[in-house]
Amino acid sequence: MLLQLIRNGFSMQMVAGVLSSIFVVFCTLPIHEFAHAVVADRLGDPTARRNGRLTLNPFAHLDLWGCLMIVLVGFGYAKPVPVNMRNFKNPKAGMAAVAFAGPLSNLVMAIVFLILRWVFSVYGNSDFTLILAYFFYYAAYINVSLAVFNLLPIPPLDGSRIATALIPNETYYKIMQYERYIMIGLFVLLLTGVLTRPLALLSGLVMDGLEKLTSLPFVR
Repeated sequence: MLLQLIRNGFSMQMVAGVLSSIFVVFCTLPIHEFAHAVVADRLGDPTARRNGRLTLNPFAHLDLWGCLMIVLVGFGYAKPVPVNMRNFKNPKAGMAAVAFAGPLSNLVMAIVFLILRWVFSVYGNSDFTLILAYFFYYAAYINVSLAVFNLLPIPPLDGSRIATALIPNETYYKIMQYERYIMIGLFVLLLTGVLTRPLALLSGLVMDGLEKLTSLPFVR
């Protein structure tokens, strides 16, 4: 978001986008991680609760580099919630459920924000309500982007945890040995725009579908 603001110049629309990215970092990113922790706890793994991650306190979840990525390019991450899959009755299925809970929470929040966007767009009649409409639109878009980004099968993103249900354990553990290096490479690809464009395309497709869905009560 911030990089786009610098490239395109100052506008109220882009300021709303940057403010919404900061809002996502402190108010909705913690919900993503909280969703992981709740599902893990319900499935029998108390690891997240014991590590203080069963909370909506943003400072328990935020990762500096992941937050900077959200503000700069609209994609990012928080500190992974610790999970011990051996505490699940079905370890692979349990891990997949915990991993999917995060992106699912982002999609739910995106729907809520899009509904608010339509409310302010259709019923608002001032510059302030227009800014709010932009704000919630960008908040929704960032949440969709987070869902798409985190579903990539790349460690330590949620998609890699879901992959544990699909690939042999030995293969997964070998990949995880290079997690730190993979994340550095991922960060470089995002900042250089190599990965940003295909992610933006996928996010745009999901966003278009959710916009059509949420517009039904407002547009005739």
